[in-house]
Amino acid sequence: MPYREVRFVVAVAAAYVAAASARAAEPVPELLQRQTQELMDAVAGGKASVWERYVDDGVLYTDENGHIMKKAEMVAGIKPLPQGVSGVIRVTQYQAVVHGDTAVASHVDDEHENYHGHELHCQYLTTDTWMKTKAGWRLVGAQVLALRTDPPAVALPPVVRNEYCGRYALTPDITYEIRCGGDALEGQQSGRKAEELKAEAPDVLFTPGKTRYRKIFLRDQDGRVTGFAERREAWDLVWKRLP
Repeated sequence: MPYREVRFVVAVAAAYVAAASARAAEPVPELLQRQTQELMDAVAGGKASVWERYVDDGVLYTDENGHIMKKAEMVAGIKPLPQGVSGVIRVTQYQAVVHGDTAVASHVDDEHENYHGHELHCQYLTTDTWMKTKAGWRLVGAQVLALRTDPPAVALPPVVRNEYCGRYALTPDITYEIRCGGDALEGQQSGRKAEELKAEAPDVLFTPGKTRYRKIFLRDQDGRVTGFAERREAWDLVWKRLP
């Protein structure tokens, strides 16, 4: 082999070794964050090969809908976005704790999507479990939670707002009072601090910061408020209006 070609081969090999050494020296949390961002980029780009590479064959993955998946289903679900839909996902608030050959990471995936000209914004809190293998760090488990935010508040006419004011009872000892003050509503359960109430829609109130809860007002056949259902997801506690 000519001397010039020998030098070229040696230079390429040295560069490869240097890059491999740098990659090996990369701190584990930074490495996992980079791989996680690659996975998120692959979702938007429909690159299933990235998930095939970084996801362990024995993975157990729970998505934001509570659906549990294994690797084959996960990889099959990575497809290019349909026409008219585009988006990006940024991995934020990343932190990881390493325990030998296992690491647990938490991060918020900040998604911005354009859906046929409409801008959507969602955030997901994800907990990942990674394991060091011969092939590198691989994802062996994950659970995704959709982060909730307060809904937009609407203004209610005073006559509607005043219909909610009064006292309600869950039991003889547990009561809740809704008070009207100008344009605002305030609620207070017995033994607790008062809280601000806002309307998501007529007959639907919420407390800012309590994103899992709604107060759904109940009416009789004549339209009079008889109580409210305190709803958490799909479960209700029914409070009855007191005279």
